[in-house]
Order: sequence, then structure tokens, then C-alpha cells
Amino acid sequence: MFEPNMFLAAMNNEDSNNHTYNHEDNNNNTERFLRDEEFDSANTKSGSENQEGGSGNDQDNSHPNKKKRYHRHTQLQIQEMEAFFKECPHPDDKQRKQLSRELGLEPLQVKFWFQNKRTQMKNHHERHENSHLRAENEKLRGDNIRYREALANASCPNCGGPTVIGEMSFDEHQLRLENARLREEIDRISAIAAKYVGKPVSNYPLMSPPPLPPRPLELAIGNFGGDVYGNNPTDLFKSIAPPSESDKPLIIDLAVAAMEELIRMTQVDEPLWKSLVLDEEEYARTFPRGIGPKPAGFRTEASRESVVVIMNHVNIVEILMDVNQWSVVFAGMVSRAMTLAVLSTGVAGNYNGALQVMSAEFQVPTPLVPTRETYFARYCKQQADGSWAVVDISLDSLQPNPPARCRRRASGCLIQEMPNGYSKVAWVEHVEVDDRGVHDLYKHMVSTGHAFGAKRWVAILDRQCERLASVMATNISSGEVGVITNQEGRRSMLKLAERMVISFCAGVSASTAHTWTTLSGTGAEDVRVMTRKSVDDPGRPPGIVLSAATSFWIPVPPKRVFDFLRDENSRNEWDILSNGGVVQEMAHIANGRDTGNCVSLLRVNSANSSQSNMLILQESCTDPTASFVIYAPVDIVAMNIVLNGGDPDYVALLPSGFAILPDGNATGGAAGGEGGSLLTVAFQILVDSVPTAKLSLGSVATVNNLIACTVERIKAAMSCETA
Repeated sequence: MFEPNMFLAAMNNEDSNNHTYNHEDNNNNTERFLRDEEFDSANTKSGSENQEGGSGNDQDNSHPNKKKRYHRHTQLQIQEMEAFFKECPHPDDKQRKQLSRELGLEPLQVKFWFQNKRTQMKNHHERHENSHLRAENEKLRGDNIRYREALANASCPNCGGPTVIGEMSFDEHQLRLENARLREEIDRISAIAAKYVGKPVSNYPLMSPPPLPPRPLELAIGNFGGDVYGNNPTDLFKSIAPPSESDKPLIIDLAVAAMEELIRMTQVDEPLWKSLVLDEEEYARTFPRGIGPKPAGFRTEASRESVVVIMNHVNIVEILMDVNQWSVVFAGMVSRAMTLAVLSTGVAGNYNGALQVMSAEFQVPTPLVPTRETYFARYCKQQADGSWAVVDISLDSLQPNPPARCRRRASGCLIQEMPNGYSKVAWVEHVEVDDRGVHDLYKHMVSTGHAFGAKRWVAILDRQCERLASVMATNISSGEVGVITNQEGRRSMLKLAERMVISFCAGVSASTAHTWTTLSGTGAEDVRVMTRKSVDDPGRPPGIVLSAATSFWIPVPPKRVFDFLRDENSRNEWDILSNGGVVQEMAHIANGRDTGNCVSLLRVNSANSSQSNMLILQESCTDPTASFVIYAPVDIVAMNIVLNGGDPDYVALLPSGFAILPDGNATGGAAGGEGGSLLTVAFQILVDSVPTAKLSLGSVATVNNLIACTVERIKAAMSCETA
């Protein structure tokens, strides 16, 4: 009936968009259609009952003792609303009206049923939590009594005779209390892990530290945590403050001018655009207003591209205006982003006229290309013909320090509605950038616009719209072996794979949140490593995680490299960790037109019995601008839970994989004249389950050898194919 949208979670936020009545505030916001006493009576009823009518104005006030009439819903109505409640406990007006039509109820009855159901659930959770807290309190009280008795019978460490509390040092007393608290914390975390994974933490394979040589190696260590890799976005742009009141008129003027510029840039061809190349002199004459002249040493990148995607235009606008959804959908491009200020939320309940001040970091999946940090305003406007436009314009003049290395002139997209839920998106990217820090290996690709241009943005949007359509699909054919048809299982597995891809993309780039250390090598193929602490994150194993990455050019077209790396039949040619075992695909979810766009669950049939339970979750995705093969070992018990529709957030993942980019030279030295590939190989390995442990040289050497051997195997296999 209703399918949740993994990218559009904010669509169902009734509290912010629909101003739904809240039972918790009923003292001041009593529904005008009910008298106070009727509302109280309705609140005491179960979720399956409602008063007939529902309006206090329809009752006879002269007969206060007249028995009220109640309407008991049918079993079918209750079942349907219960099922809808599990998916969406806060339906909006449109959803309530649709549900009332399907069930033969009044919209007000549906509304009250959901209100009462939410109150019931809240009371149930509160009772459960109170019982849990009561049990913990009793346990703590018992521990306290036991510790008091132990302290009363304490003996002197020197003579063995009795002692009193006064003779125990304060530090020792505090340490004992802290140890007890830590033991309880370990027990609690173990219980949580056992609940979601299916066995105690001590048995989880990724959490067992390998034996390490004693020599420590000090590297810069970051932290995993709440965000992608645990970095608070304010750390990235801590020098950027929200705009002041005096800045707001200037921001509004810039946004309005940028919107006019974007519309003309998307609709006008010559003389502004000549064979998809922007004429800078004509641009300067056409748009004299703007953010000022190009800084010295900066290079202009301008590109334009259009695409038809399988997504409603309203949903695309919401993705672009919600920083969290935008970061998830464009995870391959957006390393981190945050909204600094909202100057306007729009009118008429939508984003028409919405204006935000944002900061973002754009990336390429390699450590060899510096990220582009920008501080900009984002403005959304509905046009006279019904289309929507979303434009970005840099505000670096308001934040001169530190000086920006990238300025966004009017960039964004024009979105037009098309039949059957499709939309046509015309995208313009126009930036001025200092890219002197780009490695020589990637200079041509970046300078030709293949890395950050409009074609990259629309390719990602098109790809993600396909992926979303596969999540929402209900007519799954069960004829093919290994295809997952269970709707909840498909959704959980795709959500887990999405988290794996986001984690990989965020961890392989040259983000300012990372501190890469270069190991000795041979120039472009130097291996770069960094370490992070993983703490208090159920989605990652705790401890010290070592990341290693290297990038190199290979004279083989990206499509051929992608097909080789994603194929389970050729995996033992490059995957050292599979120990030459046969890799078999156990489950499969197709999520795009291209057969290479899929999520797979692989099993390694190794001769080593200790690895018989190892599964590999893999997502392969490709578009004309980039391809990825990303995988992570997963526990078989945890994956059984996911395939049955369980919560995937508690499955620990350390993704590794490959990013395959075209070198931007279609007539280069690759076989077939299709251009070569820029391949980035990245691994993440848990080297110690203790976050405070020192990193050893032996661990670094092992990872360095692993990545070097993998690169050599890939080159050897691909050279045999092209020979």
C-alpha cells in the first residue's frame, strides 16, 4: 500500500509539514471538532474504537448523561490501519484521505485512530522502559550493598589484617567503582550485539584482533562516530559562521540574479554555448552582475547536460533542498555538507522561494584529487511554466578567510515534469577553481570536466533514481535462481548496501577530514594509509581501523575493468583473501537497467574450514562517468536477519573495493581506442579491537603487501585479456 522511500525519509515528517494534532500537548491544542470531555473519552479508548461522528457540535448539550455512541472498526479496517501504521505512523492529509476511501471511513476517524494508536505505543514503550529502569535500579542497589560489604571486610595489603574504609585511598575506591560501571557497560553492549547479530560480541569474527608485533607506529588517528566516519560537519567548516543580518539582503540579491542566470544558461544555446563549450567573453557580456571577476590562477569549468529520470519532479526538488538526502543520493560527489542557515522555507507548503546558506565538500573517489570546499546559497523557485529550478551561488566574498579554492557561479538544474512520473533535468555546472594540487595522473580527467562536471551530476541522479525504483518495485519475478523476492528482505539488504557504498566513498577521497600518510613507493602508485578509531558505532566493529588506498592507470576501457572485477567467477584471480576458493553468488538484487547494477551476496567456498561461514556483501554500480565494485565481509547470522527484513544498522561493515573512472581520453592508448581507466583500490582492515592500542609497523606492512599484490594481480589479468 505504502512504500517508504529510503532517500525521502523527510517526506513523512508530519510534525514539520502537516501540523498534525499531538496528544502530548492536548491541554492547549484541543481539537476544535471535539468537546474536551469527548476528547478525553476518545483518548481512553483503544486504537480500534472511535466515537461516531467525532464533532462536539453535533452532540446535544442539553442531555449530558445521554450515552455516547461509539463506532467499532471492523477487523479488516483494523488490520489495514495496523499495517499502514507500521510503515508510516504519521500519515499526512493526502494519505489519510486515501486510506479513508479504501476502508470506507471518514478521514477524521482515520486521524483519531492514528492519534490514539500513537498514544498507546508511547504508553507501552514508557511502561517497558520503566520496568527496565526498575530492574537496573534493583541491580545497582544489590551491587552497592555487595560493594559495601566487601569494603567493610577489606584487608590490609601489607599485613593481611582487617582495615576500614578510611584506610583505602580515594583513588582506589574510585577505580573500583569505575571498573564496576565498565563491566556493566560491556554486559549491556554484549546483550545488544547478541540481540541483533545473533551471538555474543566475543564471538564476532571481525572483532577478534590479530596478533601484532610489538613495535608501535604513530599515525594521525581520526574517529568513527555519529556521522559518516564520525566527523562532525562543523569540524570541516569550523571557520565558517552563519551569515549575519546585514549579509542577508546581499545573499537574496545574489540568489535572485543567479536564478535568472541559470534559466538562461539552461535554455540559450549560441552564442553563449558553442558545441557545449561556454564562451567566457559572451558570458561576461550577458551576465555583468555576479560574484566578481575570476581570481588570478583560477581556471573556469563550465558544462551543461540533460537527462530524463524516473522520479517525480517534486521529489527531486525535495532531495536537493534537504541536505541529508542530497548527501546520501550524491554520496559519490558530496563528501560532507551542512546547512548553516535557512533564510526562507518557501511558501504554500513547498520549497517555492526557499533559500538556504550551505557549505559542502565535493570529492573524487581517489586520494590524489583534492576536494573542493564551497560556501554558497541555494535557492529554489517554481517557474511560470510549472517547472522548478534550484541554483547555487558562492558566498566566498562574505567569508574571505580562509581563501576559497573553488567558487560556484550560478550552478544547478531546471526540472520539468513529464508524464508517468518522469522528469527532465537540465543541469549546469559553472565553477572557478584552483586545481594546481591535482595529481598529474588525474589532471586531464579533471580539466575535461569528467570529475566534477554536469555530466557526472546527472549520471549519478539517473543512477540513483533507478536504484530507488528498484526499492519500490513490487512485481519481482521469482523465476531466476537467487533473486530475493521478499519485499522486506530486499529493502533491508539494499539499505545495508547503501550504507556500505556511502562509507566507502567517504573513506577513499582526499577529504579534509582525512590525514593520509604516504608510504614509499613508485610515484603515482604510492600506497596511502590512515588510521581511525571506531567507537560506539554498532555499524562498525570497535577498535583501530587501518585504511589503505592507491590509484593507477591501466590501458583497458572502464567497462571491461568493471565487468572483470564484479564477476564472481574471476574473483579468485585478484582477491587474495579468498585463498583461491570458489566464489558462488547466493542472492541477487538487480537495481538498474544495466546488468552490472546489482547487489549480491557471495559465499567463498574455501578449503579452509574456518572460513566456511564467510559471506561477502557486494554492490556493483556503473554509469557513463564512473563505476564502483564495493564489498565487505559479513557474518552469516547477521545476514540471515537482514534477509528476513531485520534492521541492517547493527551489521558491522568495513567496506573495501574499487573506483573505476575514465581517463578522459577516449582515443588514448587503451585497447579498442575507448580510453583507459583510472583505478583506485582501497582496503579497510581492523587491526586491533582496542581503540587505545598502538598501530604496529607489522600491520602497515601487511596491508601494504596486500594492496600491492592485488594491484599486480589485476594488471596481470587485464594484460592477458588485452594480449
